[in-house]
Amino acid sequence: MNTNEQTITKFYSAFAALDADTMASCYAEDATFDDPAFSLKGRREVGGMWRMLCSATQDKGRKDWRLEFNDIQAGSSSGRAHWEAHYRFIATKRLVHNIIDAEFTFTPEGLIATHKDTFNFWRWSVQALGIPGFVLGWTPWFNRQVRQKTRIKLNQFLAGQ
Repeated sequence: MNTNEQTITKFYSAFAALDADTMASCYAEDATFDDPAFSLKGRREVGGMWRMLCSATQDKGRKDWRLEFNDIQAGSSSGRAHWEAHYRFIATKRLVHNIIDAEFTFTPEGLIATHKDTFNFWRWSVQALGIPGFVLGWTPWFNRQVRQKTRIKLNQFLAGQ
């Protein structure tokens, strides 16, 4: 296993254990993260997102939490992985099984420079939000609304740290 594969494995092993500090340590200082809910710049924001999500799961949804990862592949500057998260969405108390493919680029030191997660946002929104997700989850407008709300929550979380 090369250095970048080790970084991905360390990251997802920490995620499975809800260890956000170790997850954050896998990112370069100027790393970026993108998925349908977040667009973040810098280790402070990216690590803060993982701290916020892990903290919420530890506090209110630990018994429902499970993360599986596989298909880790990485070369000298990029990599990918497949992961699946099983959890209870805190806002609605609904169970979610999110299926995600991740793409990474790395610094020469083996830290994550860019991280992009891709998943079916409509599928997620139906599971997490129920009827509103079913009706609106496919629309760009709804996706923007979710991104705005997650940004506000992250900013509040970071302000409290």
